[in-house]
Amino acid sequence: MEFRKPKPIYKQIATYIIYQILENNWADGQRIPSVRELASDIEVNPNTVARTYNLLSDEGIIHTKRGVGYFLEEDAYNNAKSYLKSEFEKEEIPYLRKIIDILQIDLSKYISK
Repeated sequence: MEFRKPKPIYKQIATYIIYQILENNWADGQRIPSVRELASDIEVNPNTVARTYNLLSDEGIIHTKRGVGYFLEEDAYNNAKSYLKSEFEKEEIPYLRKIIDILQIDLSKYISK
């Protein structure tokens, strides 16, 4: 996995997991890799993955079964989609608006009627 600045790595990992869900690679209710497994796979510190899992847990996307592992919530797909939409609206749209204004891009040729 390649990371890009300035977005924090734990949020980039969250986005990766959300894409796995939204692209139907991981299904609602499915067990997901442990913190150590995922950290090893993507070559990051396990604490970073733990932070990602805490975020996704807070967003209702994953949950833990003590002694068993991490699992996707039964409504993980919809919760993941809502989270990604919210993050896009907060982080990406303001950036895009600024670039569009700076470059004076006429959106009318990109938006169909």
